[in-house]
Amino acid sequence: MREWLPDDHPVWLVIEAVGQLDTSAFHARRRLGGAGAAAYDPDMMITLLVWAYANQVTSSRRIERLCGQDVAFRVICGGNLPDHVTVARFRQQFADAAAGLFTQVLVLCARLGMGRLGVVALDGTKIRANAAVDANRGEEKLAELAAAAVAAHAAADAQEDALFPAGPGDQAPPDARTPHTRAGRIAAALASARAERERRDAEAAAGQRARQDKAAEYVTAARAGTPKRGPSPHAAAAGLARLAVDREIAAYQAKVAARDAAIAAGRAVPGRPPVPAEQYCRVRAARAKLDAALARDDARDDARDGHGAGGQPARPAARGAKIRRNITDPDSRLLPVRGGGYIQGYNAQNVFSQDLLVIATELTDEPVDTPWYEPMMTAAQDAAALITAHQPPGPGPGAGAGAVAGIGLAVADAGYLSEHNLTCPGPDRLIATGRRHDLEKTARTAAAGGTPPGQDPAPGTSPVIAAMTARLATEDGITAYRHRSHIGETPHGNIKHNLRFRQLTMRGKPRAAGEWTFICTVHNLLTAIHSGHLTTWALATLQPS
Repeated sequence: MREWLPDDHPVWLVIEAVGQLDTSAFHARRRLGGAGAAAYDPDMMITLLVWAYANQVTSSRRIERLCGQDVAFRVICGGNLPDHVTVARFRQQFADAAAGLFTQVLVLCARLGMGRLGVVALDGTKIRANAAVDANRGEEKLAELAAAAVAAHAAADAQEDALFPAGPGDQAPPDARTPHTRAGRIAAALASARAERERRDAEAAAGQRARQDKAAEYVTAARAGTPKRGPSPHAAAAGLARLAVDREIAAYQAKVAARDAAIAAGRAVPGRPPVPAEQYCRVRAARAKLDAALARDDARDDARDGHGAGGQPARPAARGAKIRRNITDPDSRLLPVRGGGYIQGYNAQNVFSQDLLVIATELTDEPVDTPWYEPMMTAAQDAAALITAHQPPGPGPGAGAGAVAGIGLAVADAGYLSEHNLTCPGPDRLIATGRRHDLEKTARTAAAGGTPPGQDPAPGTSPVIAAMTARLATEDGITAYRHRSHIGETPHGNIKHNLRFRQLTMRGKPRAAGEWTFICTVHNLLTAIHSGHLTTWALATLQPS
């Protein structure tokens, strides 16, 4: 088939590259023997899907059609014509084997001399799930749908039992029971919503206990005459206000007692007769502050319960905290996106090397990035050790562009900013504390003789965050951080714009994660080809790993 396509066509490189990989995980699932046609070669199916995703084709029916119409697809298939069902079933194996394939391609890139780790970037991107926003339902509606599905199944079973009396072996085999039916997805969504509600209730109770304990410490210290320094927590406001009322009443009563003692001693006391303590101006002012603090506590409690003042609906932010799950893909989440609005999808976390390879990836359902800094840096360090171990030691393909021993610097945007992420174990890091142009403006002001950056942090700012702000405002910090947008955003732009991969086709987090890992694998392979590292000569001269 070499005469069908020129020797420099990239499809030959993809075929030869897949031949260099360890695809034993896919071969282990290959069906051998038994009735029916022989299974297709897993290497051929992997190559077919790599080439399809590299050419913006994710539909299994379109892949089937191109296997009979497109020359490159026909070369890969070698005259075989897998149908769309075969392609779809093989793609479901991504959930189990995609991580191994990703590692194999990363090792291949390292052996070709790729994987520069002087600066790595962590970035997240929202990717649409194969589910519609309109398919989200609240917990009450999910319970109603689940009850209706159970009732419908019971009615169907009763009708079929009347027509066909049950006998031995009348139950469906275990491998025929699938959670991907509508009823199964509804049940999974309901279970997920209930688990999320229980988790939120537990976190709210723990948070409330922590707030009450901290408030009690402030009130106890104030009562003992040794108040704590700094602003008091909101939960302590009512307790401190009540203590202030008691003190004002005690002080007024002491003044009245002293006046009465002076009168009893026969001394003349000027002024009007004393009023009741509750009518004294200072006591009334303290009592007003107590009432305001109690009203604020009631408003906060109503907001947590989803109700506003007087039993009215709470503000939209509180109503938006309602737990909702998608009945098409229960594992996906409603995620906010830049510019406003929401998508139904997942939040993908990737770490990129300086030469734009994905060295670590994870598909999450978290709406925020902060919790994933430490796990992704741990995965990136493992990948860095793997890359370094397979780097060519001397002259050869890609020599001179190898990785350094370990990650030199990690950069991330402000979405990963937290005191924990700035102090947790790992490589040296730059995490933005604001927008980049604000940081650069601060540096220019300091260079022009203005206030030195980081000397006057905002009240309540952590010293660790203040130190990072000061470092990012220096010329060296700005120069290093400028790498982030190129390293961290270019690969995501390639995946979404050039490869047109803006929506997952697989449903359920395990399968969706496998597909995302596969598209990252395709990106790495194409990066090796387009950068000139992956060539026929390079593959031919590689030493066995």
